[in-house]
Amino acid sequence: MSFLLDTHAFLWFVNDHSSLSVTAKDIIEDQQSVVYLSAANIWEMAIKTSLRKLALPASLQQFIETHTARNDFGILQITAEHAETVAKLPFPESGHRDPFDRMIIAQAICHDLTIITRDAAFSDYPVQRIW
Repeated sequence: MSFLLDTHAFLWFVNDHSSLSVTAKDIIEDQQSVVYLSAANIWEMAIKTSLRKLALPASLQQFIETHTARNDFGILQITAEHAETVAKLPFPESGHRDPFDRMIIAQAICHDLTIITRDAAFSDYPVQRIW
């Protein structure tokens, strides 16, 4: 099965943070799982780093390269198809408007990926969510 990580799931996994659910950790560590990080995750971390809301032990590029290689995570680039899917996503009553999350949702739809996130707002969309 293939999975797409939300940003917090990626950060909590690589930092062995106790907030990561046991289910999420088991899936990410399962050798049968194909796990992706989105370019949207990297973009979100770049913005948070520049705003000083996220501190990394190395440059963003080095941090991403180290942890994607160490954990055999693929990086899902953003395409015009993904952008078109974002454009078609509804804005549910929850008012979920986070552009990074909307891109992750679109990529999950386009590639039939299950999203690993604790964010219940993802359930407003036609994607599978595990936490």
